[in-house]
Amino acid sequence: MSWRKSSDRSRDHLNSYDDLVAFAEQSTLLSPGQAGELRAQSRRRTDAHEIFRRTISFREVLFRAFSTLAAGKPVAPDDLQTINDLAARALGHRRLARANGRYRWEWQWDRTNNMGFILWRIAESTAELLTSTELAALRECQAAECGWLFLDHSRNHSRRWCDMKVCGNRQKARRHYQRTRS
Repeated sequence: MSWRKSSDRSRDHLNSYDDLVAFAEQSTLLSPGQAGELRAQSRRRTDAHEIFRRTISFREVLFRAFSTLAAGKPVAPDDLQTINDLAARALGHRRLARANGRYRWEWQWDRTNNMGFILWRIAESTAELLTSTELAALRECQAAECGWLFLDHSRNHSRRWCDMKVCGNRQKARRHYQRTRS
């Protein structure tokens, strides 16, 4: 969502299951072939909208959880339980496989029923972030209306905006305008 905290400018970029597939492909959660298969499945099945609705609901749980963590507070127990439940279900779709003389986790890909695959990958990534040292780099954009969350990998860990070209420039221009107007 862009401008999540603005009542008149807020914009949700995910409006359908196809949008969700496009997001997952762009984010490399899906290969182009997998994306095509999910799009085809969504046209044949009646539960695509329900899976999309559950994914959006989970996105909102994640926003609350990570926004709370970025503010230095613990995740609400209900939100943590939702994340736990979905992550446990998602991990049930992975299997150990041997590759190049070693074992690794692989997702099972069912060409007829993978509609929840994107949600499973998001739940897995969520659990990985929550249990990693990367969580210390979690920040929320300081632009009043933005609400984007990001990982601060700047040299001195002092990044304030999701993107300097967007929110950073706006905030600096706003401060400059206020200083010169006085």
